[in-house]
Amino acid sequence: MLRSELPSSEYNPFYHTYLLALGDVDLIQELTRGKDELITLLEEIPESKLVYAYGEGKWTLAEVLLHIMDAERVFQYRALCFARNDQTPFPGFDQDEYVPHSNAASRTKASLVKEYSAIRESTLCLYDSFDKDVLKRVGVASGSRMSVRAMGFIISGHQAHHVNIIRKRYL
Repeated sequence: MLRSELPSSEYNPFYHTYLLALGDVDLIQELTRGKDELITLLEEIPESKLVYAYGEGKWTLAEVLLHIMDAERVFQYRALCFARNDQTPFPGFDQDEYVPHSNAASRTKASLVKEYSAIRESTLCLYDSFDKDVLKRVGVASGSRMSVRAMGFIISGHQAHHVNIIRKRYL
């Protein structure tokens, strides 16, 4: 499934910039490519950079990485529920409330790579199990209709957005 095949009616306009940043990519290929990209980036970053924040009140690099993982878990769970035809509306999540409770300062680079790899592999296994009909299923999250396939692209686009910020402001 290509990103260009995703109608804007299947996601909240808030996520449009994340999706545009991807270009016209295949969902599974982009999830795989994104995994390789982030792991390679993490391996190049010195351990001491994990506690770096580029400004007052900004997240540390470790906090950004954990935010990427938290968001992927949230979207993955929503995708699973909608794929199984659960029509329970899901509330939004306050990312700023998650970060202070993430224990980011105590994390090692190796632990972050291990956790991220497990999360992304889980996402890939989940999306590999979906057929075309399942990918088109829709539910409600954060007050908007969202499709299973849109959430996969949002996972990728959200990560791409933060990888760009990491490259520009943290390294």
